[in-house]
Amino acid sequence: MRVTIKDVAREAGVSIKTVSRVLNDEKYVGAETRGRVMAVVEALNFRPSAAARSLAGGKSQQIALVCDNPSPYYVYEMQQGVRERCAREGVRMLVQPYDRAATGLVADIDALINTAHVDGLILTPPIADDDALLDRLRARGTPFVRVSPGSCAEGSDAVFIDNAAAAAEMAAHLLALGHRRIGLIAGHPGYAASAQRTRGFLEALAAAGVTPEPALLRTGTYDFASGAREASALLALPAPPSAIFAASDDMAAGALATAHRLGVKVPDQLSIAGFDDTALAAVVWPALTTIRQPVRALGHAAADLLFAATPGGEHRRLDHALIVRESTARARG
Repeated sequence: MRVTIKDVAREAGVSIKTVSRVLNDEKYVGAETRGRVMAVVEALNFRPSAAARSLAGGKSQQIALVCDNPSPYYVYEMQQGVRERCAREGVRMLVQPYDRAATGLVADIDALINTAHVDGLILTPPIADDDALLDRLRARGTPFVRVSPGSCAEGSDAVFIDNAAAAAEMAAHLLALGHRRIGLIAGHPGYAASAQRTRGFLEALAAAGVTPEPALLRTGTYDFASGAREASALLALPAPPSAIFAASDDMAAGALATAHRLGVKVPDQLSIAGFDDTALAAVVWPALTTIRQPVRALGHAAADLLFAATPGGEHRRLDHALIVRESTARARG
């Protein structure tokens, strides 16, 4: 039979209200009593009913992670980060994939809130920048946190890294290796991070006196296929690049596959670098030099902001890191 809060109260020798206060981490409960209640909770393997907590507090104890990203590695890491923070809070995470470009996005998320009664939303890019959706959530008073938005609006919680600075750091790495003819495979134009990474990378090249010709600047869609396609175009140039920076690991892996197919040795003849440091970066051959975007930590931080006692207006920037592996080397000659 299911263990109830009454069973915990009886075994601990306290009232049901005291057990509730301990479980909700409220004040006015002594340390000895709190310890005794938690010992009984552990011994009986008691798990509070989400339905009961909803009736008591007016909340469903559920949040939704809303995503639209072609990389399964990114989505998995984001889910893990949010889930870890939810577990600490005793809250359930729902994951809802959507296509931002599809009609009816706002209506679909409205329906999600109405049917699942979620207490808040975590919005990943590019949905995090959908103005119509943000306006609707504000109008109905639904808490939300944006991950890697294009801009941090006042009164809106957000977590992010400095994409421009991270891409500039990758440019500096390739320049330090002697590369001057560098191809860029930018990310999907619908993502704010794509423009940020492109801007940071090109500004760093310009500061070093390097201006890539237009043929070296390609645009992908953050997936393997587009990386392979755009790398084929770059390597077909009369004067191909000595290095390629792809704005995601998935696209960098696609570029790497193209190089292997064409017999171009990496990194002896061509250096390839990515962005994100997903699990994929370490298992391809050679392993990818990349920018570590702490996706799991971003998810954890987003959930943390959603659970804050006074949400609204905090902008939390997390650190990135350059991870140098075997896919980049000094330019020939």
